[in-house]
Order: sequence, then structure tokens, then C-alpha cells
Amino acid sequence: LNLISFFLVTLSGFVLVFYHLYKYKYSEHAYILKVLILTNTLSFAPFLLFYVAPNILTGDYIFPALASASLLVLIPFGLVYQFVANKIFDIEFILGRMRYYTLLAVIPTLVIVGVLSVWAGTNALQMNPIRQTVFIFIVMFAVFYFKEIIDFKFRLKRFSEKFNYQDSIFKYTQLIRSITSLKQMFKELKKTILDVLLVSKAYVFEVTSEGDILYHDKKDNEPDWEMYSKEFKKVTSEIGKIIELNRGFLIKIGERGGSSYVLLCLSTINTPRLTRDEISWLKTLSFYTSVSMENVIQIEELMNHLQDLKQQGSNPVWLKKLMFTIEEKQRSDLARDLHDSVLQDLISLKRQCELFLADFKKEEPCHIEVQDKLHQMNEQMSDVILMTRETCHELRPQLLYDLGLVKAVSKLAAQQQERAPFHIRLNTGRFTAALDLDTQLNLYRIIQEFLSNAMKHSQANEVLIMLISIQNKVILHYEDDGVGFNQEEGGGQSMSMGLSGIKERVRALDGRMKIDTSEGNGFKADIEMEL
Repeated sequence: LNLISFFLVTLSGFVLVFYHLYKYKYSEHAYILKVLILTNTLSFAPFLLFYVAPNILTGDYIFPALASASLLVLIPFGLVYQFVANKIFDIEFILGRMRYYTLLAVIPTLVIVGVLSVWAGTNALQMNPIRQTVFIFIVMFAVFYFKEIIDFKFRLKRFSEKFNYQDSIFKYTQLIRSITSLKQMFKELKKTILDVLLVSKAYVFEVTSEGDILYHDKKDNEPDWEMYSKEFKKVTSEIGKIIELNRGFLIKIGERGGSSYVLLCLSTINTPRLTRDEISWLKTLSFYTSVSMENVIQIEELMNHLQDLKQQGSNPVWLKKLMFTIEEKQRSDLARDLHDSVLQDLISLKRQCELFLADFKKEEPCHIEVQDKLHQMNEQMSDVILMTRETCHELRPQLLYDLGLVKAVSKLAAQQQERAPFHIRLNTGRFTAALDLDTQLNLYRIIQEFLSNAMKHSQANEVLIMLISIQNKVILHYEDDGVGFNQEEGGGQSMSMGLSGIKERVRALDGRMKIDTSEGNGFKADIEMEL
């Protein structure tokens, strides 16, 4: 039974260490666990393999226990090495806690031994007084020690927090991590103080820069605070400032703009003066609350700003720029993937088809139909390769990154001219502005969208694009002599979406756009932006 239980406990220990090694394999503790596994394997393996396992299975052993267990001496050497190399134990802390629990255990030990001696008599004791004292002392020491461990493990789930300063701060910081409003934060702060200190009520006030005192908790009954009005004004000088009252205290917990937030804590009886531990605990709570308040206020202001923008029906310029930047990043990634995978595979297939076609002509000159089909497939693959290259270029205009906006727009116009049923006139001679890459990309996409709309909807004969920089302004002029459309009714769905995208990009550039069009009178657009 002893050998079986020893084998199972040792095996469980190894399983736990391996589990934690897998769990923390990328942390700084992984090296410590590896050394622990190595030393314990070398120490226990001979004893388990040559003595324990054979004895359990056959009733006999291969090597005697003394010989097979000799390597157990590696365990203390391994722990010493780990302590020296990694300092896995905080010896000063452990010795300090042992001294503390030793002092705590002495008095109850002496009391229990004295009571047992008087009540049962010396003859009735199972152990002599010295052994009994040592035994009870060890039990009391273990009780105090494990009580602290249990308190630490369940510090977030205890029912009572009276005078428990350290763990209550930890519990409070964990609770306010997910808070998104000042109301929730003040609620948790008041609950924490009421749970720990001898106060029965807590109220939050706002003291304005003019000295006005406003009660913050509108739903609750307003307390009688006028008698403390002078103290309210004195406590606003710094975060964590405490002024004691006859039935409680005031403490500043945060500020917003020129206003200060002050917590008034009162008791139904005259409370004693705050101790140094209580003052230090309250100051720490107020500092945590102040820092968290700043974050919550910023979140509230941002949410209110976004709500206002939502009601106005427009997004801010910075958000539009961010959205278009993300879109260009996705386009660039897609172009790179197409070029590196699909395009290369198509080129490889085309070359294989050409090689097969050349060999087929030599060996089988009579199969004319098969040769024609292979030629058609080869030509179709050439078209697909060309289309894929153009798509990659449209997704990520490499020329713009290398040579700038003017060269990229010139190439775009030349490519569109090969397919367009209209004549494109491009004038960029008076454009000399130095723009950042995001602005160049947005202007390029606007011109690209104008030409795309002209191809689909305009039925034009002439298209004019002018890109000009004058002093601190950039002007983009687009004009065609197509069919136009009624602005009040709007164009087709596809055209409306194209113009909507152009307008969004103009807003992202913080520019202005003017459209002049009507049915049968062509389409004109002027875009102007400040540098």
C-alpha cells in the first residue's frame, strides 16, 4: 500500500509539472520547470523503475531501496541551484512570515495546553506536556499560515472586508477595470469604503471652481451637508486630501476640468479618529479612483462625440482618413497576393501549354483541331495574365509609390484610353505640390473613379482632367460632354455609389466639391483642397 500510494503521488506530481510546463512554455518560468523535471526525473526514476514498480508487480525488486534511492540527493542540490540561479524563493519574505506566525501561535498554544492540563489532568494526557506543546504549536502555526493562503485565494469572493485594507484595494481595482461610467465607479468606491470602515453612509459631491457644492447622487436623498461647507472648500486642494469630521470624514477622489469630486462619509455614531493605516488606505483608493476617472471621462467624451456625429449623419475627417488608409492597406495586400500566387501560377501554366504545343506539332502534325484549341487556350491565358496584371496595378499603383502622382495618373489615363470610346485630355503641367502619400492615393482614386463612371455611364466623346496647384491650394477639374443627369433625381444606382465614394474621399481630404450637370449637358466637377 505504501509503495502504490508513493508511486501514484509521484506520478501525479510529474503530471502537474508537465502540465504547467506546457501552460507556461513561453514564459520566464519555463526554464525553472525544465530544471525541476530534469532533477526529479534523475532522482526518482531509478527508485521507481528498479524498486517500486517491480515490487508492486512481482513482489521482488531489481536493486535494493538504498541503492536505487541514492540519487534522491540530487533534489536538494537542484533546489539550491535553482535558488542561486533564479531566486525561486523569496527567503526574506518567508522568514518574515514564519516569525510573524510563530508569535501568533505561541499564545493560543500556551492557553490550550494550560486548559487541557487543568481540565483533564496530567494522567489523562496521551502525550507529555512538552510533546503536546510542540504538537499544538505546529498545528496553530499551520492554521494561521493556511488561513492566509485561503484568504489570498478567495480575496475576491469573501463576504466581509472589515479592516482588510490590502485585499480590498486589489478587489476594488479588479472591479473598476470594466467600468465605463462615473456612476458605476462611485458606486463601487462607496461600497468598498462601507465594507471596510466603520461608516454607514457615503455621498459624492461636486465642488465647482466657483465654490458651488452640487450633490451628485440625484436619486438618493440629499444628506445634511451645509454644516460642512467650509470643510468642502478646504479639501479640494489635492487628490487624497482628508478632513475628519465629528461623525466621519471628507476626501477628494478626483477632478474634472475645474471641478473637484469629494466623498462625504458619515456614521450614525461619533467615529474614532482615522488610524495611519486607514488614512494610507483611503489615499491609495483616491489615487486609483482619480486615474480611472480620467480614463472613464475620456471614454464618455469620445462616446458622446461619436453619438453627436451619428446624429449629424457624418463621420469625422480623421475617421474617414483611417478608413481609407485601411482600405488601401487591404488593396495592397490583395495585389501582392495576386501577383505572388495567382499570376505566377498562370504564367507557369502558359509556359507549359506553349511547350506542350511545340512538342505536339512535331509529333502529331495531323491533329489540327486540337492544335487550334491549344492556341485558343494559350491566347485566353495571355488575356487573363494581362487582366490580372492590370488588376494588381489598379489595386496598388506601384508607379505612384515610385515616381509620384503625376506619372501614375498619366499611366492611368493612357491605359484607359486604350479601352475607352472617348478621347481623354490630361493636363498636369501646372501641378508642382508636394503631397503626402495618403493624399496622393486619394486623388488617384478620385480620378480613377471619374474615369470608371465615364466608361460606364457618360456616353461622352471628350473627357478633360486638369490637376493644378496654385499657392497653397490643389484643384482637380473633371469635365465630359456626355449625357449628364438630373442632380435632384440622382443618377443610376452604380453612378450614385461612385459619386458617393468620391465625396467621401473629398471629405477625408478636408476639401470641397462642386458638381455642375444636367440631362444632356455633360458633367463637370471641381474639387478644391487646402495644403
